[in-house]
Amino acid sequence: MNGLFVIRRLAFLLPVLLLCVPALARPAPDSFADLAAKLLPTVVNIATSQTLKAPPPQDMPSLPPGSPLEDLFKNFMGPNRPQHVTSLGSGFIIDPSGFIVTNNHVIENADQISVTFNDGTNLPAKLIGRDTKTDLALLKVNPKKPLPATHFGDSDTARIGDWVVAIGDPFGIGSTVTAGIVSARNRDISSGPYDDFIQTDAPINRGNSGGPLFDMDGNVIGINSAIFSPSGGSVGIGFSIPSNLAKDVVAQLRQFGVARRGWIGVSIQGVNDDVAEAMHLSTTQGALVANVTPDGPAAKAGLAKGDLVTGFDGKPIADSRTLPRVVADTPIGKTVNVDVLRSGHKVSFKVAVAKLDEGPPDKPGKSPSAPVPPKPQSNAAPSSSKLSQLGLSLAPLDGAARAKFKVPGNVQGVVVSDVSDGSPAAEKNFRPGDVIVEVQNQNVSSPGDVESKINADIKAGRKVELMLVNRGGDLTYVGLRLD
Repeated sequence: MNGLFVIRRLAFLLPVLLLCVPALARPAPDSFADLAAKLLPTVVNIATSQTLKAPPPQDMPSLPPGSPLEDLFKNFMGPNRPQHVTSLGSGFIIDPSGFIVTNNHVIENADQISVTFNDGTNLPAKLIGRDTKTDLALLKVNPKKPLPATHFGDSDTARIGDWVVAIGDPFGIGSTVTAGIVSARNRDISSGPYDDFIQTDAPINRGNSGGPLFDMDGNVIGINSAIFSPSGGSVGIGFSIPSNLAKDVVAQLRQFGVARRGWIGVSIQGVNDDVAEAMHLSTTQGALVANVTPDGPAAKAGLAKGDLVTGFDGKPIADSRTLPRVVADTPIGKTVNVDVLRSGHKVSFKVAVAKLDEGPPDKPGKSPSAPVPPKPQSNAAPSSSKLSQLGLSLAPLDGAARAKFKVPGNVQGVVVSDVSDGSPAAEKNFRPGDVIVEVQNQNVSSPGDVESKINADIKAGRKVELMLVNRGGDLTYVGLRLD
């Protein structure tokens, strides 16, 4: 009886005990063979060819008739004929009718594209659409019968430590299967504005670009796109485009031939500790609005520079990297709630998302490697001032300064004429040609305005001065410590 009683009590407590035990991760498989056999037919090799223009003809040196050097120079210089360049990559089938996903850099500038399947069949492919910002491309072949296809999974469910399988056909020698784990999430490798890579230690080599990264259920959770490697080979640091980003872009490429992204018309930046202190923000999380496009969706809704965006369409905005991705993925025409912190108060705006006009990625004249203008000989603030201690020399934004630093006529403020090496201003990346537009949310028009405002704020006990700076046409907030 006592033994039966104990069993009954344990049975009663079992559901409670299970709630206290953390979920068990899937154990390491004994073999990947069954999964590989299922998925290999969905992965393809992609070969491209490109014809380069013939180099300009070179003049032969003057040689005596019949000279033995004549043939040597002819062979060395070679005929002036167009050259053909080939490259190889990987891809995977997402539709039995013949739609194939790969990386844009695999097929970029290709004159011809051909696809080789796991059974050796080779077919020409047509480019349906490509997107340089996410490095994705969609191809189409015309098969005689339905092709084996895979499908996108939910990359948001992938956890660090989960098993993954990478399959590619890197060098045209046949498919290759490697396995590893998810090493990290949300990696930014500065390859584009929407970086959100899955990092994996599954070996990925050159030629695997465009191949799929599978979870253990056979779902595509990533597209293998880049590796970090001092040697050029795999060192266990590979990067995959998450499927939740890729599937939306691929769907748009299939429907429109191009990616159609949402846009609300704001320039944003991250928030560091100095900016947060200067703006009396209780958090550094969110995306700080540095500028609002006139007559854009955000401006019409009431957003203003200085607002800290903390939520968009019900999604939390952790940093300035998150907001562009979330906005880009939002359907064009949808009206969403945008949550902001303004002067310490939570405010919500309804914003109608518009279509992003995909222009050139870089504006002219914004290269950080541009030569530094020479130091001015006049109009600088006095060397004994607080500005000098901070490392800033300022000048009025007159006609001479506009011409010297190429500042447009619609920009108003005070120009930075020099920055002292190793100074607080240099540490905050101030540079000659920057225009200080506001100091602590007040417009300034002369070096004296800036000096007076800084001195007043020092007397008031302020530790960080907030400056709104125009640099090459872009506005950004900078927190400059006064102590």
